[in-house]
Amino acid sequence: MGLSADYQGAAEAVLPKAEVVFDRFHINKLMGEAMDKVRREENKELLSKGDKRLVGTRYVWLYLPDGICKREKDPTRDRVFEKLALSRLRTARAYYYRFLFLEFWEQPDIESAQKFFAQWYHEAKRSRLIQRVAETLKNHLHGLLTYFRNEITNAVTEVLNGSIQALKSTARGFCSLENYRTRILFFLGRLELRPQ
Repeated sequence: MGLSADYQGAAEAVLPKAEVVFDRFHINKLMGEAMDKVRREENKELLSKGDKRLVGTRYVWLYLPDGICKREKDPTRDRVFEKLALSRLRTARAYYYRFLFLEFWEQPDIESAQKFFAQWYHEAKRSRLIQRVAETLKNHLHGLLTYFRNEITNAVTEVLNGSIQALKSTARGFCSLENYRTRILFFLGRLELRPQ
């Protein structure tokens, strides 16, 4: 689940013995938002000095390097990213901590993950760039570590939810819940629609 206190409260009320696993999608989203906050603040400072290096780079920073995720090749974006990532910008350092945290999920066991987190947390706090997100993750460390006992994620559910939201958006509303349900089943239900 996500880090929301509402989700945690509901899970505890309905499934008091369930082991909570905080989803890596939500963690990566949180890290991306923290990094983007650093980018916006730094861009404002640079613009006041006439430096436009970060203008229009928001989406450049959202991508992760090849091998981490599949993405369309874009040589121009890749060159811009490489130049910025190797710079001494605070945004580049915030990106580094976000990227480094991905190694947390690759640890072989809980003990290794705890050691990795402690080192990452120490560095991230010392950088003073993403202190709040580092503190949030520390406060939710137990739910992060349970991933290593269960190795589950709600990625499939997130993709399905995104598809449902897209169907809802393109329909511009529904007259009834039944029509909404029918549209979801028609497009996402993997129904066999060929005549028998």
